[in-house]
Amino acid sequence: MAEVSQPSGAALGPVREFLDWLGELALLFFRTLGALFRGRILFGESLRQMQVIGVASLPITLVTISFSGMVLALHTANQLKQLGVDWLIGGIVAVSMAREAAPVLTAIVVAARVGSSIAAELGTMVVTEQVDALRSLGVSPVNYLVVPRFLAAVLMLPVLTIFANAAGVGGGYIVSVFGAGVDGAVFVNSARNLLEPNDLYLGLIKTFVFGAIIALVGCNQGLRTRGGAAGVGRSTTAAVVMSIVLVYIADYFLAEWMFGSSSLNYQ
Repeated sequence: MAEVSQPSGAALGPVREFLDWLGELALLFFRTLGALFRGRILFGESLRQMQVIGVASLPITLVTISFSGMVLALHTANQLKQLGVDWLIGGIVAVSMAREAAPVLTAIVVAARVGSSIAAELGTMVVTEQVDALRSLGVSPVNYLVVPRFLAAVLMLPVLTIFANAAGVGGGYIVSVFGAGVDGAVFVNSARNLLEPNDLYLGLIKTFVFGAIIALVGCNQGLRTRGGAAGVGRSTTAAVVMSIVLVYIADYFLAEWMFGSSSLNYQ
């Protein structure tokens, strides 16, 4: 009778590593929430992180999302105008921005810019033994390093997304009106009629989750850094990659939960 081959330890290695990493991330999340509920918040450092994560990310966010809105309008305006349904263009751009494009692309920009910075900063502190020094002084690295970054990312990502929504719709307006010749009033009325408050609110709710993912992954990768300067580079790369992957995964489940099979009401 043929023997059933068992998975080798080497084959299960990546699975174990991923589960270990996921467990570390969950543990860090609950420890961060515990610190927040106990009121262990460094308000000065949190404000500084809000400036780094939010204000400093605003220019690149506006440029990225405005051109994304332009591209979206470029692919839809001429075709819809030829079909005689140019009254849909503004609504399509506005709803697409509010539900998906602005929240997700803002999170990707912040993950690339801020997630890498967090991982590099904390990773450097680990390899230079500054984190060990904090522990020896009785200071919790979670309270001192993680909580301010987590709080800043969760609070500032929705603010960035609000500006991103305006920039994306503005970019779509410019291309539709000045490029495709769509009447400006038609574009604006379409956006007003088809965009519902829930589209904006639910899109913003996503960004709280995205902000938490970016901060936790960046902090976790930084705190688990090993191997000197090369280890800092690996942690930085892993932080960006894993943040983007988790943002897209979370976006699917959030979109399925929030919007499901709902579609635009064109009546």
